[in-house]
Parts: sequence; C-alpha cells; structure tokens
Amino acid sequence: MIHQTAIIHPNAQLADDVEVGAYSIVGEHVEIGAGTVIGPHVVINGHTRIGRHNRIFQFCSLGEIPQDKKYAGEPTRLEIGDHNTIREFCTFNLGTAQDAGVTRVGDHNWIMAYVHLAHDCQVGNHTIFANNAQLAGHVHVGDYAILGGFTVVHQFVKIGAHIITGMGTILLQDVPPYVLASGNPSAPHGINAEGLKRRGFSSPAIMAIRRAYKTLYKSGLSFDEAKAAIQIQLAEHVELQPLVDFLANTQRGIVR
Repeated sequence: MIHQTAIIHPNAQLADDVEVGAYSIVGEHVEIGAGTVIGPHVVINGHTRIGRHNRIFQFCSLGEIPQDKKYAGEPTRLEIGDHNTIREFCTFNLGTAQDAGVTRVGDHNWIMAYVHLAHDCQVGNHTIFANNAQLAGHVHVGDYAILGGFTVVHQFVKIGAHIITGMGTILLQDVPPYVLASGNPSAPHGINAEGLKRRGFSSPAIMAIRRAYKTLYKSGLSFDEAKAAIQIQLAEHVELQPLVDFLANTQRGIVR
C-alpha cells in the first residue's frame, strides 16, 4: 500500500490500510487514519493528524510551518477530519501560538485544486472550495459554505454556514449565514435559496430567512436596529438562530 519510493518517518503513525503514492514524504509527527489515500509527490509534515477515508491528490503540501514572521518553531498543529477530498497543489499550514495553535478542517469537505488554508483557519463540514480559493490566517468557515473559484478571504474574516460566493470574490468583512456574496469589494446579492432547498430547508424556513435578509439589507434600519428586529423574528423561526448568533459576534463588520 506504500510505494517503494515514498519516504515515511519510522515514528509516523499510519493505519494499516493507508495508501501512499510514489515520492511522497510523511514526517515524524504525522498520524493518518484508516482508508486514507495519499497520492504521489505529496509532502505531509509537522504535528499533523489526518482522519479516516480522505483522498489527497498529488503535489499537496500539508502541515508546513505558517507563513507568519512571528512563528518561532512552536509545536502547533494541523487537524483534518474524515471523508475529505483534497485536490492537487493544495497548501494547508500549521497554526500559530497567537491563536488556538491549530489549523482545522472538519469532515466531508470538497476542496479543489490550488486552495490555500493559512495558519489557524477553522473550516467546518460539508464545505466546497472551488479552484484557487485562498484563505488568509485566522479565517473561520461555517458548515456547507461554498467558495467560488478565486475567492480571496482577508485574515480574521468569519464566513457563516450555507453561504455561497461568486467567482473572484474578495472578502474583507464577515459574511452572515445564508447570504450570497460576490464582487470586489464583495456585496450581498440575496440568499443561497437553491442551496437551502437542496439541504432540506422547508419553504416557510426559506421565506423566514429571506425576510431576515431584507430586514438586514433592504429595510433602511441601522445594523443594531436590524439585529433587534431579526431577534424578534427568531421567536417564530428557529432557523434564524445561526444568523442571530453570527450578527451578535461579528468583529470586522459584515459585507454590505
């Protein structure tokens, strides 16, 4: 299951059925779970833990040190969950001591070619990152988010669940859950209604989310007034809870 040209450090911990392709390198502090397939010419370094049934394609670099001048060799980590697809030329860096110390990717994510996850990024479950999506440090991405090709995200930005971005979007501020955003600079363009339908949201729930979006962006209310109005709407539609929580904790402001 391990190609004869692959270099596996004797202290690395690989499940018995892990496959490692030709000329790949697996470092000393790496753990890889059952059923995971590592393609050829992949480099996995650092304190990196990869879960079960992932497929990692050729020329990826996972667990290298952060591109952060403050990094001084601390034993920070990269954690990747289960059932992820990571396509060619992706780069995922370790975390830093200035944050949680870990860059984390959840489960069932579909990550296309040339995606970069910088230090301390936190990616949820069931996301899709199209080709060349680029995340700077400390970015948080919620479940089921879809980033269009060449989406570029500024450091410390938070991206809510079930959002979608258009190709070439530049995100300098937070994107609330359910929102469709695109452009440079990015702007909101409604809700991700089609995605919500595919994930089983009911018609009344989607209508409530659309109403909340209009309250936030179309009503002429101030940000604080809109938050208060959506809080009232929450009493009838629990689907608004992620939006309410997100708006209460945004630090960079939201795309407007």
